[in-house]
This record gives sequence, structure tokens and C-alpha cells, in this order.
Amino acid sequence: MSGRLTTGITVLDRELGGGLPEGSIVALLADPASQSELFLYELSAVRGTLYLTTIRSGQAVNDAIARAPRSGSPTVRDVGGEAPLDAANKLVHDLPERSNLVVDVVDVLESTDPVRYRQFLNSLQTHMVNTGGIAVLHGMKGDAHANRRYTKHMSDVVFDLQTSIDGAEIENRLAVPKFRGGRALEETIKLRLSEAVTVDTSRDIA
Repeated sequence: MSGRLTTGITVLDRELGGGLPEGSIVALLADPASQSELFLYELSAVRGTLYLTTIRSGQAVNDAIARAPRSGSPTVRDVGGEAPLDAANKLVHDLPERSNLVVDVVDVLESTDPVRYRQFLNSLQTHMVNTGGIAVLHGMKGDAHANRRYTKHMSDVVFDLQTSIDGAEIENRLAVPKFRGGRALEETIKLRLSEAVTVDTSRDIA
């Protein structure tokens, strides 16, 4: 049985039975208006991380990470040019042992040719298993991506961040409907996303 790697978020590690299995691909799916990138920043604090950005510039990502209270010093590369899949593929194969790979956002790669995208996912899966690291594919909800189903199917773990706004209240709940190598969570985790990812201890009012 593979070991577990911390996510950098204590409450999440506890709910997942110690963290994520080595070699996992994780799909983090969230609303574009949420602050889901905080998950990525905190993950970078616990292991060496290659951070591939497809929409924001590398400088913008570095600036955001520098402002985050809990983050590491990931290697940030902008792969959002004319051939994003080729650029990502090349960098993935240089990923060292037991490190993180972040793709933020994966939507750009999902917009490429389905056959080539499936090849990318299969190659990524093999590399993560061989190196014992964690790959997080950060995807935005809302737009229809033809290849999103491949992302979900190939991912070992799916994090579904649900953000709702009711008047002055913003509520974030994390569902984990898929967890290969462990057990999917039966209930959502209520989180507070401000400067960091913390548990929301406020009580639900029926």
C-alpha cells in the first residue's frame, strides 16, 4: 500500500486518513469566483512544487504566492502560449521524486485535441506513479469542456469545492466524491477561504 502525502491542510489530511496516496492525480474543481487557488499555495508549502500556469502570467502567480500567509517557493512556469500541451508535457517529464505538480487552470489543456489530451493524462499518471508525487489539476466549473470527463475519470481523487452566496454570507463546502486508495467522504467539509484555508466552525442554522 502506498504512503500518504500531506496536503498542507491539517483538517483535510485528517479527513482523508493522513493525506493523499503517493502517485495520485487530483482534480480540484471550483467556481471561478472562489479562492480555490489557496489550496494550491498551501500545497506548495509542504513539498517542492512545479506550478504550471495557463492563464495568469508567471509574475502574477509569484506575486499572489508571496502574499499568501501559508505557501512555499514553487517553480512557476507559464505554459499558456501557442502549444500549451506540448509545453506542459515537456516540463512534467522533468518532475523530481515525491514532488507536486500543479496545473492552474487545466481548462486550457482540456481545450486541446481529445486524443492528445488523453495521451497527456496517461503519461502524467505513469510519471506520478513512478515518482510518488502528487499532481493537482485545477479546473473551473461552469464552461462546458469536452475533455473534462477524461480529467475526472483519470483522477484518483476529486475535490469539488462548492461556493454559494446568500445575502452577506459566503459558504464554501468541500466534497470528495472520489478517492481511489482510500474512502470518499460521506459529508462535505465546511471551509473558510480568506487568507488561508481553515475550517468554518460556525454552526449551520436550519
